Amino acid sequence: MRIIAGKNKGKKIKIPNDNKTRPLRDLVKESIFNLIEHSNKLNVQILNCNILDLFSGTGSFGLECYSRGAKFVTFVENYSEVLKILKKNILVLEANKFSQVIEKNCFDYLRFDKNLKDKFDIIFLDPPYKENKINYLIDKIKDDKLLRDDGIIILHRHKRDSLKITDKLNILDSRNYGISKIVIGN
Repeated sequence: MRIIAGKNKGKKIKIPNDNKTRPLRDLVKESIFNLIEHSNKLNVQILNCNILDLFSGTGSFGLECYSRGAKFVTFVENYSEVLKILKKNILVLEANKFSQVIEKNCFDYLRFDKNLKDKFDIIFLDPPYKENKINYLIDKIKDDKLLRDDGIIILHRHKRDSLKITDKLNILDSRNYGISKIVIGN
């Protein structure tokens, strides 16, 4: 696993040895960033963005954003084994001044954190493939207006996932890459 572009291009990030975490593969990550940079359907750039990385795991997505010039990244993760790796990755890439790690379950973070005043340009949702309460998170993000007007939500799912996405998300693009499905909306 590596950083693809930006100031940390080529640097490796650690991934866990267990099968409880599914790191975002380089091909999928690169495809997402190509869409962000080159799609005329999206009106957001990484540079100076405020990023929310939910179910962040090793931090692959958020750290790629940081490398490409994001202003600040908020990582939300609660699995203790991967949290250690996430924190090491942040330190190795010297992103600690430009990020924070919230050690909570994503559902609890959005439900109970009354201090959420930030608006995010990009919110990345990479839940376990079996997680079926995704619409709750999307609805909460939309209802609490956590996404800037021109911001995007990026959802990573299994390509065979049949979950109907809430109507509150205006789907701008959806693509499959191997076993991954990427849905982008606002």
